[in-house]
Amino acid sequence: MNATILHGSDAIRVTDASIEGEALWLTPDALVRATGWEWTPEGLCRGATCVPVPPGAPWVRGSGSAWRIDLGGLARHLGRPVAASPTHGVWAIGESHEALGDRLRSLDAPEFTLPDLDGRVWSLRDFRGRKVFLLAWASW
Repeated sequence: MNATILHGSDAIRVTDASIEGEALWLTPDALVRATGWEWTPEGLCRGATCVPVPPGAPWVRGSGSAWRIDLGGLARHLGRPVAASPTHGVWAIGESHEALGDRLRSLDAPEFTLPDLDGRVWSLRDFRGRKVFLLAWASW
């Protein structure tokens, strides 16, 4: 089944997933493509960071090369928020509250690109080193 995973600034399309309710079961290859996490003897690793997988974790199925992992379950295990729309085949994985807190303490605004009212596209990086006043407004 096809699914789109929004992770960081990337939108990754996977075709070898299965959907059960809000669970998105990924193959090992799909997990690596979508998130960079891979199964190792130490647990799930991404670069130098490894997270042990508790025995009987409900977000892991199978063994050996036939294992599957529920992306939402892994994200929650890592302390990251998940928004899922199984009907539309979309899963969004947010940043952990620790990472967001670290970024807020740094006082650096996250990178973004938006159009102005005339359709010109502006990126925050275009203004690095200069003071910028950001005004956000919403009607709700």
